[in-house]
Amino acid sequence: MCVFKRCCFCNVIFCVVCSFSNWQDYYKSGIIRCPDGISIPELREACDYLCISFDYSTIKCRDLSALMHELSNDGARRQFEFYLEEMVLPLMVASAQSGERECHIVVLTDDDVVDWDEEYPPQMGEEYSQIIYSTKLYRFFKYIENRDVAKSVLKERGLKKIRLGIEGYPTYKEKVKKRPGGRPEVIYNYVQRPFIRMSWEKEEGKSRHVDFQCVKSKSITNLAAAAADIPQDQLVVMHPGPQVDELDILPNHPPPGQHYSNNFNNEPDPDAPSPAV
Repeated sequence: MCVFKRCCFCNVIFCVVCSFSNWQDYYKSGIIRCPDGISIPELREACDYLCISFDYSTIKCRDLSALMHELSNDGARRQFEFYLEEMVLPLMVASAQSGERECHIVVLTDDDVVDWDEEYPPQMGEEYSQIIYSTKLYRFFKYIENRDVAKSVLKERGLKKIRLGIEGYPTYKEKVKKRPGGRPEVIYNYVQRPFIRMSWEKEEGKSRHVDFQCVKSKSITNLAAAAADIPQDQLVVMHPGPQVDELDILPNHPPPGQHYSNNFNNEPDPDAPSPAV
């Protein structure tokens, strides 16, 4: 059992032992009254362990803030799973069908208008972003707690490199300024809107094929030199001898009394000894 599961199990046992009478009351009346000293997250773990429904009709406690927080997390999870299937997933599929390995989605409101200058578009890479026009999803992502819930849902669905936050997005051109030299500079109006960025690949931008430049040459017989990664062109003494097929094409040995020279014109070598008479 991992440490996390062990801790959860200990919390469950602690809750059950400390409030055993409260569990008996639940099976009689259908209501659990949270005892003092037990936090709502601990009570939630105990309910999950005992397969007891955790909602406002079964849980009664004085800490309404903590109770509402847990209920909001449940509601946010259900709501985002709906948004994921209806709004986000179609854009992910469109990116995958075009050969992309990740998806960058910006959430705008229903009233936002995007009007870029065709000649001078924004130079921030927004042209690769996909847009969801939904005021409901925009309001959902305003809360950092909802973004945390959404991130956990995306992780559970197997996605990688997940980023959720708020960023500036250009909507329309405000004015054009002239820089020194006559070059125009377009100023856009930016609005702060939620964004989602995720990938479905484990390693982005890394080849899964063998890089043959990193493979050690079999001609290196010195293991110490191979481990030290010495370039092969510096290992003159480590080259193996010629193979059998190479020996076959070597010239025959000269007869006794003759030797090789660099004289390619078949002229007699003056330094060579005179033949015996």
